[in-house]
Amino acid sequence: MGLGDFFRSQLSQVIEWKDQQPDFLIHKFPSENDEIKNASKLIVAPGQGAILVYEGKVTDHLAEEGIFDLESDNHPFITTLLKLRTNFESEHKLKIYFYRTSEVVNQGWGTSQAIKYVDPVYRIPVELGANGTFSFRITDPQYLFSNVVGSRDQYLVAEARELLQGRFPQSLASVLAQGSFSYQHIDAQLPSLSKDIREQLQPELHNLGFSLTDFKLNGTIFDQATTERIGKIADITAESMAAGEGGLSYIDMEKLKALRDAARNEGGLAGAGLQLGVGMELGKTFDVAKEKQLNAEAPDIVTKLQQLKLLLTEDIITQEEFDNKKKEWLDKF
Repeated sequence: MGLGDFFRSQLSQVIEWKDQQPDFLIHKFPSENDEIKNASKLIVAPGQGAILVYEGKVTDHLAEEGIFDLESDNHPFITTLLKLRTNFESEHKLKIYFYRTSEVVNQGWGTSQAIKYVDPVYRIPVELGANGTFSFRITDPQYLFSNVVGSRDQYLVAEARELLQGRFPQSLASVLAQGSFSYQHIDAQLPSLSKDIREQLQPELHNLGFSLTDFKLNGTIFDQATTERIGKIADITAESMAAGEGGLSYIDMEKLKALRDAARNEGGLAGAGLQLGVGMELGKTFDVAKEKQLNAEAPDIVTKLQQLKLLLTEDIITQEEFDNKKKEWLDKF
């Protein structure tokens, strides 16, 4: 340090956070030895606050903008020159940490691991990823400084974002389970889910010194296994509706299809007959079941023709059998 630098370091200062960067939440005022002199001036600008750490303890917290007088036991020249024993270094350290009071907006978030829950309607395991945006601000700077940031010189928005969004998946899974939301209804309930998740997150984030000012769940995506399960449900639903339109239950139709396949490949599906409670030869069993459906009564001709068409489409009956039975019903009217 030159003589000019020494003289400058002995003078009172005007301390402020100039050129505040948007990616900083907490910023320590740079001082070579933190021996800020008595009667220095501290400027706290709009959107800022300041925490003062003197002799290793938090002694003040300034949350309002303005100009403040600083008091310390570091007097120009005198204090430094009297510290020969400690190599002219004063133990009266004053560290000033500025923090951001303005809102941090429009931060993107996404789940790094799948959220798992059981669908309350179809009782299938569901795994999904989610994404959205959130906004936050510091509400308890002293707690954040003492318990999260510590004595670091800077704390970045990116670090806070990672800290906060790590709490999101658990709350999302909890809200989905508590709200009994089926996978079919999630996209239609995004505003309601966003509100519920935000309310559940607030107490935990408050304990870290933050507050959510906004939270949005923008979308979800299912993993491959869940997509396959959903596809199977869709297929079963479609087949059930088709069977219903044909005057058959889904179970009846599945039994007929199983018997049809088993009769065509008796060696490979011999167990199907036993599972369906029949003890006779599979081909004969299929014929009996088919005849039962062919000759089953129906409330009207339209319903019967729908049933016959379904049996033909599923290859349960032949075109000839369909034509004969159709003619038989038409002849009745």
